[in-house]
Amino acid sequence: MTGPIRPPDSPAPQRRMFSTLGVAASGLSAQRLRMETIAMNVANAETTRTEAGGPYRRRVVEMEASGATPFGGVLDAARVDPGGGSQGRAPTAGETAASIVGGVRVTGIAEDPTEGPLVYEPGHPDANADGYVRYPNVRVTDEMVDLMDARRLYEANATVFQAAKAMLRHAIDI
Repeated sequence: MTGPIRPPDSPAPQRRMFSTLGVAASGLSAQRLRMETIAMNVANAETTRTEAGGPYRRRVVEMEASGATPFGGVLDAARVDPGGGSQGRAPTAGETAASIVGGVRVTGIAEDPTEGPLVYEPGHPDANADGYVRYPNVRVTDEMVDLMDARRLYEANATVFQAAKAMLRHAIDI
């Protein structure tokens, strides 16, 4: 018998070599969508009437961890919060941190249910009977902080992608 023994569900070594590119690419796509959603929130920060009738509601990209270990186990213990941060699981017995293959998957774009501020503007066309206007629940400073976070995560994923690509190029030269 020659060669290493691996379980039948294990992906081929060639697929595992490119998995880092897939993880980084999923992060790039998720953060790009997050930046686009933040831009839409900022653009509508003063929109008091939408097609639905009320003020614009802030939108948030929802994500979750996705992926599997090299032996086909689901990476179910990892969680990704809406702000884009990740709390990956620790390697179990027989695994190394590098053997956990995953990424991020966008599950949807949700509306933030919180109410926006009421501002007294009796002359505004959207004012209620008491003269108050309900504005969107978008706080531009919070959106800018989220945008900086998304940009940094995007750059980190781009750096990982470039580093993995360089390592694969060097491996081809061997």
